[in-house]
Amino acid sequence: MSGREVKATEGALAERQLLFVVTEDWYFCSHRLHLAVAAVQQGMRVAVATNVAEHGAYIEAAGIELHPWRLKRSSVGLLAECTAVFDLWRIYRQVKPDVVHHVAIKPVVYGSLVSKLVRVPAVVNALGGMGAIFTGKSARRGIMRRLVLAAFRGLLGAPNQVLILQNPDDCSLMVEEAGVRQQSLRLIRGAGVDTREYDVAAEPEGVPLVVLPARMLRDKGVAEFVDAARLLKRRGMVARFVLVGGCDSCNPAALTETELSGWVREGVVEWWGRRSDMPAVFAASHIVCLPSYREGLPKALLEAAACGRAIVTTDVPGCREIVRHGVNGMLVPAQDAQALAHALQQLLLDSERRVRMGMAGRAMVVNDFSDTAVARHTLGLYQELLSGANR
Repeated sequence: MSGREVKATEGALAERQLLFVVTEDWYFCSHRLHLAVAAVQQGMRVAVATNVAEHGAYIEAAGIELHPWRLKRSSVGLLAECTAVFDLWRIYRQVKPDVVHHVAIKPVVYGSLVSKLVRVPAVVNALGGMGAIFTGKSARRGIMRRLVLAAFRGLLGAPNQVLILQNPDDCSLMVEEAGVRQQSLRLIRGAGVDTREYDVAAEPEGVPLVVLPARMLRDKGVAEFVDAARLLKRRGMVARFVLVGGCDSCNPAALTETELSGWVREGVVEWWGRRSDMPAVFAASHIVCLPSYREGLPKALLEAAACGRAIVTTDVPGCREIVRHGVNGMLVPAQDAQALAHALQQLLLDSERRVRMGMAGRAMVVNDFSDTAVARHTLGLYQELLSGANR
């Protein structure tokens, strides 16, 4: 921000109460904590309602008020869901927010409902992606998709609300299928990356390392990655293929530890589990791969690009926002292990091309995807909504 813009924002936001509503504390820390800290620096009082597992002390140390929220992401039971809504209503009554920022489908639906009941002045809804119910083809997911779209139609039309989406495809989906007004949408591409923490490191010597950084979900293309690794090993390609991410039993697309351990025993991939030192992981890698079926805008790929790594990903919403084919990586069709193996083989055999792509990706992130730019745009949105509420 310019000095004038900073002072104007400080004047509008100082002493205002901001409440984030997020499903899991680890997600808040990885995707929204930098925004919460930026809001504190602008004079806002900031709280978060989330399921607390192991990051509570870290959140509070950042100056954020913590409110545990009992939410089961995978639950569809009436009692559990009513309990979650009641708990959220209780938190809103206690916090008395001027602005609420809901992140992900359940917080958006439940939080928008509670916001209407307690008359929150300004409501920001954010979807990092459309979730498993929008990528799966089962009858159950189809029913859930229709229910979610109906909830969006009924809850997201108020003049004091906006919906943040991360790519144009999701914007079109919300307008065409959920009936959300175009003027209620804002496009903010991703959660942003700290380009000082995620910096360029030279490729290490030795056997090339291909990393898939994601939760271990089928929708992330993990099985296709394993199939591609198997194909390349059969062709005699010398490389290591590593899965980096934890299991997520609350997600219907979750892979089991048994499946993952079986691939490791086969010798086709390594599984490092969830890591808290991702800059070091990317520094050890030569290629980063995410063959996802659909994304909002995957932070892991932004981080990989910031670290100067060439990317192989799928030509689907979200992923294609980050990779320009042939410039900073390669795009392949989703659910196509053969095409994925072909793209990986090309880059494994051409280190100079990998380095050129990595530098192009770094420049893209610095110019368009920094966390400071995301915070500036989002704080400006809070100011816009609060100004409208005061008219």
